[in-house]
Amino acid sequence: MGAGFWISRYLLASSILFIILTVVEYSKGTTSGADILSALAWSLVASAIFIGSKYWRYRKAVACAACSGDKPKTR
Repeated sequence: MGAGFWISRYLLASSILFIILTVVEYSKGTTSGADILSALAWSLVASAIFIGSKYWRYRKAVACAACSGDKPKTR
C-alpha cells in the first residue's frame, strides 16, 4: 500500500468526519465561522490519529479485530 492509498484514506475519513461535525453544529442552531473551523480542525486531527494508528498497525503487521478488512504485511 503506497502513499496514495494512505492519503486517499485520510482524505476520505476527514471529509466524512467534517460533514458529520458540521451537521451537528447546524443542528444546534447557532453556527458561526468559528464553529465550522473548529469542526474542520477536529476532523483533521481525529482522522490523522485514526489513519496514523492504522498505518502503524499495518507497518508492524499487528492484527486488529476492528481492522479485519485490512490485511497487514506478513514478514
